[in-house]
Amino acid sequence: MVKTGRLPKDPTRAALQILNNAPVIDGHIDLPILLRSAFANNVSAVDLSKDFVGHVDIPRLRAGKVGGFFWSVYVGCPNPAVEGKDFLTATWRVRDTLEQIDVARLTIDKYPDVFQYALGSEDIRDAINNGKIASLLGVEGGHQLGNSIAVLRQYHALGVRYVTLTHTCHNAFADSCGFEPGMIPLHGGLSPLGYRLIDEMNRLGVLVDLSHTSDDTARQALAHSKAPVIWSHSSARAVHDHARNVPDNVLELVGTEKGKTDAVVMVNFAPVFVADPGNADLKAVADHVEHIAKIAGKKHVGLGSDYDGIDSTPVGLEDVSKYPALIAELYKRGWNKRELAGLTGANLLRVFEGAERVSRELKVAGTAPAFDLYHKRTDVPRRRDVDML
Repeated sequence: MVKTGRLPKDPTRAALQILNNAPVIDGHIDLPILLRSAFANNVSAVDLSKDFVGHVDIPRLRAGKVGGFFWSVYVGCPNPAVEGKDFLTATWRVRDTLEQIDVARLTIDKYPDVFQYALGSEDIRDAINNGKIASLLGVEGGHQLGNSIAVLRQYHALGVRYVTLTHTCHNAFADSCGFEPGMIPLHGGLSPLGYRLIDEMNRLGVLVDLSHTSDDTARQALAHSKAPVIWSHSSARAVHDHARNVPDNVLELVGTEKGKTDAVVMVNFAPVFVADPGNADLKAVADHVEHIAKIAGKKHVGLGSDYDGIDSTPVGLEDVSKYPALIAELYKRGWNKRELAGLTGANLLRVFEGAERVSRELKVAGTAPAFDLYHKRTDVPRRRDVDML
């Protein structure tokens, strides 16, 4: 909640005052994959209490007024030559995702005075009220499900609260936007199994994340999902033309009016998504925030930095300590404290609460779990085969 009262004229002081009452909840920080690559998941070798490799440590989180973030549970897309065009050859992606969940949980547990594990919107508020940093898990790619809806349920049981439908590769559920322009679609958006994945995510209360998806996937997901959705780390294509950014004709589908879907687009700080080489800075990121707000509304924009998942950062946003500078820039541009509190976390909380509400309603209505299988699998019997036993 934003306290009433006049803000200082000085933008930096005003930003800090806003953040004291409405700290940042970042939609996407890749600390777990850094711990895997740099420390082989050995949490005993990790010391976040002082200056740490990458963009994130406890002193900088405190300086940046961070109240919570999604720990991205990420492993890369499988080699298509190994997995095969039908995604049928087993890879280690589910194992590696479980290890990512493990290293995130162990790191959170290592600092109980700083981090508080969170499973929902009330947990986030509780952590912030306790002066701690709410720590949630998100899985960054449908390929990490092993193309199985059953795996989604198990991730949810372990605490995962969003799944990005794709990463830079297509999977059995949906089409990706890839990274370079011109990626050839596989399904034309969502596959039939992808629609059922969204149904199950809605039932469980797992947020549907549309970062990395193709435009058609995003449009179809917006139309199909009963619950609000997110883009955990995406920017605006009209500001910088990159396949990973959200185009205006998709942003126009976001809203709370009839025929639209409530959502929050959490702006990514990766320089390649922000501006032409050499031009990515704090003001350019603020331009993305303002454009999304212009098209979708200020209630539909948030922050999803991608820290520790990016090789470089915009000038002025070098690490998690720098969020106040972005808030100060937007304050200078005329954003008021309620709008800025929405950007820093309230908009995400509203969407999260909406997904939780839909989950409760579906469960009260007796909605059954989705038992659909990827139709190209040959390792499990079909119903007609079971009937013959």
